[in-house]
Amino acid sequence: MAELIALSATEGLLPLTHGALTLAGAAPDRITSVQPFKGKEAAVTKALKAAHGLGFPAPGRALAKGDARILWTGRGQAFLLNADPAPLAGLAALTDQTDAWATLRLTGPAADQALARLVPVDLRPAAFGAGSAIRTGLNHMMAVIARVDDGFDIMVFRSMAATAIHELETVMKSLAARG
Repeated sequence: MAELIALSATEGLLPLTHGALTLAGAAPDRITSVQPFKGKEAAVTKALKAAHGLGFPAPGRALAKGDARILWTGRGQAFLLNADPAPLAGLAALTDQTDAWATLRLTGPAADQALARLVPVDLRPAAFGAGSAIRTGLNHMMAVIARVDDGFDIMVFRSMAATAIHELETVMKSLAARG
């Protein structure tokens, strides 16, 4: 019988550095889609606060406490990262998404300029600052993007990881050449 080895979607592709920009893997230990049942939004927020010190994020927002994070990913939906979703059982539809997504971290002083070439979102800190998260297109792919201290976490479907890395690396090289 063949022995299967679990590999990251970014295995052998990252990290990359061009100029002052770095693209690395940033896979959370766990990703759970959380969709509160009708009328249970307040109960979900209360359970998240009690269990993890988080709430349910407002549109376009992300919350963090320690390693646990929750990112808004659409109307009535969020991704809970690095946290046990068990306290939300019976209050929300919970789906394990850990193996479905690849998470990349783009860092460097021009990270917002690089990413702005691929997304239709104003990523300047004044418009998309700390605590921001959005579900948007990354060139021709769907992505979830969240501002982190030193850049951006970019989540794409696992099957699109190599394509996203290629697109980001092309932009990184272009900016480095202008440097």
